[in-house]
Amino acid sequence: MISLKVSFIFFIEVNKMKGTWAPFLILLAAVLWGTTGTTQALAPEAAHPIAIGATRLAVGGLFLLCLLLLVGKVDFRNWPLKTTVLASLSMALYQPLFFSAVTITGVAIGTVVAIGSAPILSGFMEWVYVKKRPSVVWWCSTFLSIAGCLMLFMNKESAYVDPVGIVMALGAGLSFASYTLVSRGLVETYSSLSVVAVVFTLSAIWLSPFLFVFDMSWITSLQGMGVSLHLGVIATGIAYFLFSKGLTHVSSSTAVTLALAEPLTAALLGVFVLGESLGFTSWLGIFLLMLGIGILIGSSKKPAGQKELKMVQE
Repeated sequence: MISLKVSFIFFIEVNKMKGTWAPFLILLAAVLWGTTGTTQALAPEAAHPIAIGATRLAVGGLFLLCLLLLVGKVDFRNWPLKTTVLASLSMALYQPLFFSAVTITGVAIGTVVAIGSAPILSGFMEWVYVKKRPSVVWWCSTFLSIAGCLMLFMNKESAYVDPVGIVMALGAGLSFASYTLVSRGLVETYSSLSVVAVVFTLSAIWLSPFLFVFDMSWITSLQGMGVSLHLGVIATGIAYFLFSKGLTHVSSSTAVTLALAEPLTAALLGVFVLGESLGFTSWLGIFLLMLGIGILIGSSKKPAGQKELKMVQE
């Protein structure tokens, strides 16, 4: 109960923040996402990655729904059903697609293709549907960040390219890009907390069958409960609220590129928490990631107009 009250106060304070903080809210969200890999590494051996993903959304959706009820601003009148379903399906699809891609074609290839393709797909979708052409600065920072991501992961293991795994990784990147673009429109009209609470509750429902397919006995252990709570409350509930709040002042393409801070965080946690070692190429990749993200933050401006809102609700 105490943690719920603390979270309530945190959400209220974040809501008061000005638009100039938007890029940093998205960065903080990406940092929290970056803890998922380390947390999963500490999960019980019986925990299947897809089951962890389904549990993550279930716990996160329930947590956000409780906060929404605590705030007392629950009004679903005139809520855009089609847009909400699209956002929830995009988020739900991301989980099994990403984990399957990593399993089939390896962590390095799966992560690089999924995370690296998301900014490009997001920029392309924003260009086609919103009629907003990405800036030269965005292209430069995105290129640096993706190159950094490539150098960071491709140095860790021998590359094995599986066509099915590549398709799934691209599907994961497309799912995240779609979720971001659609959510960008929703948060222009509805509160960020309402959007993430509704979307993630629906996403959890879509993935609920996986909870009955895989062995879930691991969740009853203290270790399993700790992993589930961290992934659900911190790496999903709080993280995606911050991401959605940042989306009210940042374009979807910029947000997805800033989200590349996730693999940066994961790599640093691997070094300082799990005791992993990185070679020169990986450290150079970290530098390029930080450089690309830094350039984008320095050039970020509040987007004008409501084009994304109109597009996603049509």
